Amino acid sequence: MAHRKQRCWDIEAIFGDIKHNMNFKRFALRGIEKVNVEIGLVAMAHNLKKLALVI
Repeated sequence: MAHRKQRCWDIEAIFGDIKHNMNFKRFALRGIEKVNVEIGLVAMAHNLKKLALVI
């Protein structure tokens, strides 16, 4: 139960970081396939940024 409660805070912080620090406000492309690719690239960039901080 405690792990499920913590997940809400972790996810919200990630979206806040992507929106504010990476300045990602809206999608540039239309269509669900293109949007999935675009959010995948944003998520990959976020994960690489986190990895770079650890190394």
